[in-house]
Amino acid sequence: MRISQLANAAHCDLETVRYYEKIKLMPEPARSDSGYRIYNHDHLERLNFIRHCRSLDMPLREITSLLHFRDNPTLKCDQVNQLIDEQLVSVAKKIKMLKGLKEQLNLLRSRCDNDHTAGDCGILKGLDSDAVIGKCPCHHELKK
Repeated sequence: MRISQLANAAHCDLETVRYYEKIKLMPEPARSDSGYRIYNHDHLERLNFIRHCRSLDMPLREITSLLHFRDNPTLKCDQVNQLIDEQLVSVAKKIKMLKGLKEQLNLLRSRCDNDHTAGDCGILKGLDSDAVIGKCPCHHELKK
């Protein structure tokens, strides 16, 4: 199959396939006499594996490690377990951060009803004042 067929079968963009090839997550495909990339079912399975890992928010570095174990089925899987444990910790941190973000947005939303002009908008004033006095978490991150 050609790259467009592979991308369609995996529900992704052509550029995604090319990028994964460039960073060596995908093996180089064979080429036709006219120079077109020719992919097979193994390419599709690997691309689906990578895309599934990405849907679980796994970084490319970890996906590279998981692919190494996938490609070497006789290896012990203790490092695979460790990678997933680390991903679970990462997800827990993101959940905590997102809960804080939701609280901030709810607080902002409570500062204004729909009966004001933009000049009197409590949300806009809150965004300005929080940024200036450093209440905004993104500004704390910038200071580090």
